Amino acid sequence: MNFETLKREFEGHEITLLRPENAGKNWVWRAEFLGAFDYADRALMEEGWNVLYYRISDLFGSPESIEMMKKFHDFAVKEYDLSPKADIFGFSRGGLYAANYTIKYPEDISVLYLDAPVLDLKSWPFGLGKGCGSEHDTELCKTVYGFAEGDIDSFSENPIDKAEELIKSRVPVIIVCGDSDSVVPHTENCERLIKAYTDAGAPIKYIVKKGCEHHPHSLEDPAEIVDFIKKHK
Repeated sequence: MNFETLKREFEGHEITLLRPENAGKNWVWRAEFLGAFDYADRALMEEGWNVLYYRISDLFGSPESIEMMKKFHDFAVKEYDLSPKADIFGFSRGGLYAANYTIKYPEDISVLYLDAPVLDLKSWPFGLGKGCGSEHDTELCKTVYGFAEGDIDSFSENPIDKAEELIKSRVPVIIVCGDSDSVVPHTENCERLIKAYTDAGAPIKYIVKKGCEHHPHSLEDPAEIVDFIKKHK
């Protein structure tokens, strides 16, 4: 597959655009980890999807980052002549960005694809449940959110805390995760969102990989993911 890679900056942060020869207006918006386990990205590029990444790492899907993403979305749609609705991919901590953006701006999103996503800061990076957590990322997260000691215990602005808002958006969701994830435990993140969606009869597809850890992400044969995204365009 032939495609060109374009790089530039927007408001001090790097943009990467992967544009195939047969590019149309559809686009994958990678919230984090461009190029990692990109089976679905590449399959969609074969069918004319653009892939965009706006690098605003280490902001953990904070309110500030969501407003930065909104500015980028509006710029990208106009600058690259793209559909107003993106298919947003949230891998691991990228789930915080992708889910929070969809909650705040559902009119900008066609499909939300979450892959082993972080949906609760208590689970990761704080590691207050079954997961191992990350001391380094916990300290970064405290600074970004302005958490004082103990604030995380009462924090209720995680994506999982806003599952009802996400359901009301009617944005279709597809989840891929492992049931043995020790970094971002399935029971503390995906399972809770899946239950909320299924209880509400909201549009969701989920693929839970038996015995799979946090890695590898996605599916080597991404047909189910791609078909779901195409179905909801």
